[in-house]
Amino acid sequence: MSSGYAVTWTSIARSDLTEIFEYLAIENTHKALQVLGKIEEQIKQLNTYPESGRVIPELGKHSITKYRELIINPWRVFYKIEKADVYILAVVDGRRNIEDILLKRQLR
Repeated sequence: MSSGYAVTWTSIARSDLTEIFEYLAIENTHKALQVLGKIEEQIKQLNTYPESGRVIPELGKHSITKYRELIINPWRVFYKIEKADVYILAVVDGRRNIEDILLKRQLR
């Protein structure tokens, strides 16, 4: 594996993380901080192991293999690798219908 990839968060992914925190913090701020820390810690590993995530199954069935995901239960972190960069594209609740989420984002 290559090392030294730059990991960059898109504004959408940062917004997703903020929404997750705000939702979880309603019940328990400490737990919300723990979840954010866990997500961010897993994502940091992409700078060394960018291909550690799997191809997103919903896209792979359509032969779209450019996008990958990390599962940080119940969250799914979508990203893509371009040259020596990893772009974090979205953080979504894996219990929801991903195709619906992506379609709604396209319509915005």
